[in-house]
Amino acid sequence: MGLTALMGQSVWDAQGIWVGHVVDIRVVKNRDESMQSHTVMGLVVSARRAPVMLGLTRDREGRPGWLSRMLARVVYAGCTFVPWDVVASSDTGEVHLIAHRRELSRV
Repeated sequence: MGLTALMGQSVWDAQGIWVGHVVDIRVVKNRDESMQSHTVMGLVVSARRAPVMLGLTRDREGRPGWLSRMLARVVYAGCTFVPWDVVASSDTGEVHLIAHRRELSRV
């Protein structure tokens, strides 16, 4: 499944508590010669769905400019960051976590 398929999926914590919807995916570009060009760092989840977030805060090279950083503060206010290593499954149309909601950090 591609990363864009995660957009809009509901996220549930280890206790079955709803965390929100995936509104963005944080990735880091790899500089080595490996087969993967990007590594997923985590998901940005919001309980109130923002209309457009993917790619909104990056330029063509993937770097945020000063205006994008300011815009991101507004757009991502109240969102939760879910590290990729706490994602138990994401292939069922929903994202399930191995962590509890209270253990996740705000963006």
